[in-house]
This record gives sequence, C-alpha cells and structure tokens, in this order.
Amino acid sequence: MKYSMLSLAAAPAFAIMALLTGIQDAGMPRMLCSAAHDASPLTGMVPMYLLMSAFHLAPWLRLITNWRRGAYQT
Repeated sequence: MKYSMLSLAAAPAFAIMALLTGIQDAGMPRMLCSAAHDASPLTGMVPMYLLMSAFHLAPWLRLITNWRRGAYQT
C-alpha cells in the first residue's frame, strides 16, 4: 500500500503549529478581561491544533503497523 505524502505530512504539521502557537502565546499577555480566568482550557488554537494532529495520526499508525509486520512496500 502506498501512502500519500500529504496524508503523512498533516499530523506533524499540526503538531508543529501547536508548538509554535504555544510558544508564541506564552510570551503574550492574556486577555485583560477578568472573565478569562474562568475560560475553558479547551479553548484556543493550541488545543485545536493538538486535536487536529491526533485526528490525522491514522496514516502514521497504518504505516507503523504495516512496517512492523514487514508488509511495507516502497
């Protein structure tokens, strides 16, 4: 089974975007609004990128499973 490079590129790209967004947001002050203290930890770009990365792991998992079985054909 051949794998599309685009399908293999999605998960690492989203993981890198989450990392870069997290680093960039760490240096910026949070909202000045007092309601920001009660905000859910699942809001924002970092969790969204991490979830997108997790949802796009399927091609990597198939590749690893096939490689471990010795079925990977180039």
